Amino acid sequence: MTAAILTQRLTKSYGKQRGIVDLDLEVPPGRVFGFLGPNGAGKSTTIRVLLDLIRPTTGHASVLGLDCRRDSLAIRRRTGYLPGELSFYPRLSGHETLRYFANLRGGVQRGYVDDLCRRLDFDAGRRVADLSTGNKRKLGLIQAFMHRPDLLILDEPTSGLDPLVQHEFYHLVREAREAGQTVFLSSHVLPEAQRVCDMVAFVREGTLVAIEDVGALAGRAIREIEVTFAAPVPAAAFLGVSGVTAVVENGAEASRGAGSSTLRLTVSGSLDAAVKKLAQFEVVTMTSREPDLEDVFLALYGDRMGHAGPAAPGAVGKEDAGHVA
Repeated sequence: MTAAILTQRLTKSYGKQRGIVDLDLEVPPGRVFGFLGPNGAGKSTTIRVLLDLIRPTTGHASVLGLDCRRDSLAIRRRTGYLPGELSFYPRLSGHETLRYFANLRGGVQRGYVDDLCRRLDFDAGRRVADLSTGNKRKLGLIQAFMHRPDLLILDEPTSGLDPLVQHEFYHLVREAREAGQTVFLSSHVLPEAQRVCDMVAFVREGTLVAIEDVGALAGRAIREIEVTFAAPVPAAAFLGVSGVTAVVENGAEASRGAGSSTLRLTVSGSLDAAVKKLAQFEVVTMTSREPDLEDVFLALYGDRMGHAGPAAPGAVGKEDAGHVA
């Protein structure tokens, strides 16, 4: 099957500044593909090259089997695009803006547009100039989805959206996939990508680091768990526990020798063994957080990028006044 997106040694340089470097990427059709990386990693540059908004320095890219430069107009006819930075005519209302885009497309189903407005809780009667950042994002999403394109390219699509609207957006993405559409979703939020994507590519400093199946990535998930115990518990108690890669004691509390104590565990993959070990002690409170994307990069791919990877299994440290020794 023809790849929805295919790049070969794609490079974009801005003089002395790096954009993307030798990017080799293949996005299968009919999938939700996450393109992940910190801000400034090269995600938006890649998207702009794919849509022929900027030209590559070297390399080649095709979308839906069409050459990005030679066939850019045909590609845009079949693509719905949400840019990271939105710009609309401020004096037009939402209705007028959507009608303008619909006419450019050669017409869309009005009922579907109204349904998108309802689902995203968007008041299309208001002028663009009066819309909040989140509502402008909704308008951008509606114009991207409304002609049911073969390919959706969405750059940071949930930025500025409230949680309820984010939830509805995830439903729209799943429906697009079920209809056979391909979704290329740029994000710097890993949990979001894990929720809706089939595959993810990690890009950092303009370079592709890895492509992962989301199911496999979930099996290698990294979490930080902070646990407060009713009595002192030594960090050494968690040495050798499966999945626990590091344990940090809170020095200020542990040094009292009595009363509560707090440990912070770094756990990779399944939590089962760690939870069973925790159950041997009296737990007062427990909180878990997903690490940010930079943490995931360094933990999973640090050795590929010249950084230290995850701590060795069972590594123990002490924290005092916010510093780890």
